[in-house]
Amino acid sequence: MKFLLLSYTPAQAWDAETADVPSQEALDAFAAYQKFEAELRETGEFVLSEGLGHPAVSTTVRRTDAGVTATDGPFAELKEVLASFAIIEVSGLERAKDIVARMVEVLGEPMEIRPIMGDDFA
Repeated sequence: MKFLLLSYTPAQAWDAETADVPSQEALDAFAAYQKFEAELRETGEFVLSEGLGHPAVSTTVRRTDAGVTATDGPFAELKEVLASFAIIEVSGLERAKDIVARMVEVLGEPMEIRPIMGDDFA
């Protein structure tokens, strides 16, 4: 099964990290994550991982009474920011939970696991 892993960070921390040079703690966590990602590549469970741009440079598109409009910025005021995502392909939810538990331990931020609907989705 494939799972989408969503990594969140507090908006205040996101702003602090993007305003200046990342802290040593952030750099260490990222290095540990890269090592863990390499392990998942070796097992064949890693599919894709990407960091996301700051919400301030996002665009929200919505339908209104006047038609479809695009506006700058996020959909709503954010207390937590979706900072990155990854896709893994594993035997099931229990394995995904094991992987994400290790990621959360390394990164210290909450993550969400969502099944990707496909031919093997049950």
